[in-house]
Amino acid sequence: MKNLVILSLLCVLFSACKPVPNATDKQVITEQYRPHYHFTPPQKWMNDPNGLVFYEGEYHLFYQYYPDSTVWGPMHWGHAVSPDMVTWEHLPIALYPDSLGLIFSGSAVIDWQNTSGFGQGGKPPMVAMFTYHNMPMERAGRNDFQYQGIAYSNDRGRTWTKYAGNPVIPNPTSIRDFRDTKVIYDEARKRWLMVLAAGNHAQLWTSADLKKWTMQSKFGEGLGSHGGVWECPDFFPIVVEGSTTQKWVLLQNINPGIPNGGSGCQYFVGDFDGKTFKLDPAFEKNVQKGQAIWLDWGRDNYAGVTWADVPKSDGRRLFIGWMSNWDYAQVVPTKTWRSATTLPRSLVLRNTDSGYRLASLPVKELEKLRRKTVNLPAQTLRDTLVDITDKLGFSPAVSEAIIELEFAEGAKTDFSVLLSNAKGGRYVVGYDAAKNVFYSDRTQSGNTGFSDKFAAKIHAAPRTASGRRVQLHLFFDVASCELFADNGTLCMTEIFFPEENFDRVSIGGQSGEVKITKATWFSLE
Repeated sequence: MKNLVILSLLCVLFSACKPVPNATDKQVITEQYRPHYHFTPPQKWMNDPNGLVFYEGEYHLFYQYYPDSTVWGPMHWGHAVSPDMVTWEHLPIALYPDSLGLIFSGSAVIDWQNTSGFGQGGKPPMVAMFTYHNMPMERAGRNDFQYQGIAYSNDRGRTWTKYAGNPVIPNPTSIRDFRDTKVIYDEARKRWLMVLAAGNHAQLWTSADLKKWTMQSKFGEGLGSHGGVWECPDFFPIVVEGSTTQKWVLLQNINPGIPNGGSGCQYFVGDFDGKTFKLDPAFEKNVQKGQAIWLDWGRDNYAGVTWADVPKSDGRRLFIGWMSNWDYAQVVPTKTWRSATTLPRSLVLRNTDSGYRLASLPVKELEKLRRKTVNLPAQTLRDTLVDITDKLGFSPAVSEAIIELEFAEGAKTDFSVLLSNAKGGRYVVGYDAAKNVFYSDRTQSGNTGFSDKFAAKIHAAPRTASGRRVQLHLFFDVASCELFADNGTLCMTEIFFPEENFDRVSIGGQSGEVKITKATWFSLE
């Protein structure tokens, strides 16, 4: 969430209560820069995903929404549902501002045991917990203008009732940034567990009924990156891939403070005893004195959190983020709408030579978007880029590619995938073997003049996997690229704004030789 001061009167705030219009197919297909398979609001402003919860066959996506402008304003919760995280149905606004304040970020859970007493007819309620942001209190110079409230629904999230006892957590110590609640049910201790951001640290709270909360501990002062305010945390248990070992992960978004500039997400791995979160010793060595481990090295994956109540039979930890950056989010050149979400991802915890690390994998449901499949022949390229557009037979603007490479020992090759158009626009993503980094280059991608922070330099991410074999799994969607490298070990998410859609694609090795052992390209619906 962005801590901005809106100079409108409170009465104006309450007039901004319009229903969400439906986006037509024509808008989705023809509007410049509108993604084809990423979630976007039908119109106006969107930022953080909120209230991610699965219930009765639907993935719920709530999100920070302002229905009156394409820039940040009095926050509501927008709402959409999907059977598969791929095809979304827009629903009316779920939560509106009220006399207690704007509706900032939060989470939602299914209260299966009806511990809150909100359920009706023997069915569990859906309960949302969110941050109130009181603008008059902020303008008056107070620091206690953020506090936590709850609301509940008994009709699958279609209508909501705010709890009469709000706020359930007043601001206890006048912390200026005291927000972004993320709630889960702690199965081991049979109680609710909540994490929220409190300025330069995270706080852990527990409750028996979602109404009365007790703070248990604090975490994070002096650990990880503190280049900006801590925001939008998530805290959950996860089993290490290929084992029965369980660890706890804290996702901690921060604005600003990421290596490539602006807002992003760091994470921590350790153990939780019901009261305190203690870092794994090997992981702790990497997050001292301002060092951090990053979930995504691109500039456009922020405020991401995970879905609650995903069935145990599924077993995945499912994540989605806001595909933008506070450095330029409010000035990007879209006209009727602003912002998209990232692709949904499955987070996997692996035990690597460097310690526990999260990998991100595009969810398997995305495969249903695939239409035409083209397998390119294995080949060795040296000091050249090869245009493969005609071999594909479709535009790369809406496509997916899986490319497997093999480099000679000590190779200095720069392998790249280049998208281009007749306007001279270029977007390049690739791997530089000499520097051992993946990179994203949008410096000549088209419309970049809206912010001097958008395309000032090439963005790089250090490769953490080892060996001479490198994999690039790429998703292009009109105005974005998401790279999942080396089986999700590293991710880079970046947006761009070509003057016209990129309709040509070239691949190749520059400054050396590279063997393409396998390359598969998919056109996507």
